[in-house]
Amino acid sequence: MKDKKVILSVKDLVVKFKLRGRILTAIREASLDLYEGESLAIVGESGSGKSVFTKTFMGLLDANGWVDSGSIMFEGQDLAKFKTEKEWLKIRGKNIAMVFQDPMTSLNPLKTIGKQVQEAVELHQGLRKQEAKEAVLEILKDVGIPEPERRYKQYPHEFSGGMRQRVVIATAIACKPKILICDEPTTALDVTIQAQILNLLKRLKDKYNLTTIYITHDLGVVANVADRIAVMYAGDIIEIGTCEEVFYNPQHPYTWALLSSLPQLGIKGKPLNTIKGTPPNLFYDIKGDAFAPRNPKALKIDFIKKPPYFSVSPTHKAKTWLLDPRAPKVEPPESIALLRKQWRMNNNE
Repeated sequence: MKDKKVILSVKDLVVKFKLRGRILTAIREASLDLYEGESLAIVGESGSGKSVFTKTFMGLLDANGWVDSGSIMFEGQDLAKFKTEKEWLKIRGKNIAMVFQDPMTSLNPLKTIGKQVQEAVELHQGLRKQEAKEAVLEILKDVGIPEPERRYKQYPHEFSGGMRQRVVIATAIACKPKILICDEPTTALDVTIQAQILNLLKRLKDKYNLTTIYITHDLGVVANVADRIAVMYAGDIIEIGTCEEVFYNPQHPYTWALLSSLPQLGIKGKPLNTIKGTPPNLFYDIKGDAFAPRNPKALKIDFIKKPPYFSVSPTHKAKTWLLDPRAPKVEPPESIALLRKQWRMNNNE
């Protein structure tokens, strides 16, 4: 990725929320470079901070949340310093758009879907009346909605879940964004529709020259769409690398645990692997590696000092003391060895 241009750069981002008179630190010094034209997946358990992290790119934090420190650089501007809605309107939709997981909360039940997509076209592309309508029909066709002329006049309740999600994607695409964030875009859909939506997003990425971010807790989904994977835990990105590197040469014990709990690695007659324990309480300061209390192979230093990033390759790095040259050799679980074996077999075919 080194020869690609960085389109968005996040450095040491800290995001806090005030809840019932207490302060919760949701994002803890997270850093990330997003490259132009790539597909990046951000994975982690529910509550790891994936959605909060990306909402800061669009100024969509809840009223009780704020960026406490750090920077979000986009086209020479630090988005972390934005305070007003007027500033965000220049970014939101036009430059960075988002597809949410529940299409019904994104669509107005009282307006036809054609009008809703057309509003985005008129606002962000500057087209009017018939010209705008023709652009909408073209986009509806692009997102795989049959009979766009007829569907243009229909309301959200007349669409299935999968078709509603296509409309939400159409609205995001109509803004002609540079970055498209997909927040669990297939969670509410059944498996066959999930695959269709993911294939659709891949096609649209190429046609509209998009840089895409997928937010998901499902590593199985990621394998088909991502160039790179960022693994998030307790509000920090603890490992990042290409899809192959994170899947077949993971370095952080949390990534080992996530991959080991994939259903496809289950053995018939045996219980599925689970990650023991619970994530840390983000109302309190975290000492050392946040995953240490759940890590059966944790080192003493894991409970004392937060690890920095260690480079595994030019494209792969992880925040784990296991990569320190002084650390003892700790082998990943058997399931990771099985994944590597499968990968080697597939690559030798």
